[in-house]
Amino acid sequence: AFLAQTEAPFYEEWWFLLVMALSSLILILLVVFALVLHGQSRKYKNCSTGKTISNVEESVTLDNGGFTALELNSRHLNI
Repeated sequence: AFLAQTEAPFYEEWWFLLVMALSSLILILLVVFALVLHGQSRKYKNCSTGKTISNVEESVTLDNGGFTALELNSRHLNI
C-alpha cells in the first residue's frame, strides 16, 4: 500500500510527456500540410477557370507569340 501511494501518476512520467509532445508535433505538421495542400488546390482551381492570374504572370509579356526564346544560344561571343 505504501508503494502505491508514492508513485507519480502516469501523466507525470517522462515517457508519457514525450509521447504527448511527439503526438502534438505530428498533429501540427499534418494540419499545416493539409492547409498548404488546400491552398495549392485553390490556386490551381482559380487559374484553370481563368478568374484570377497571379501578378507575375500578368507582368510577363512575350514578344514572339507566347514562346520563350533562349538568347544565350543565339549569341556569338568573340573571346
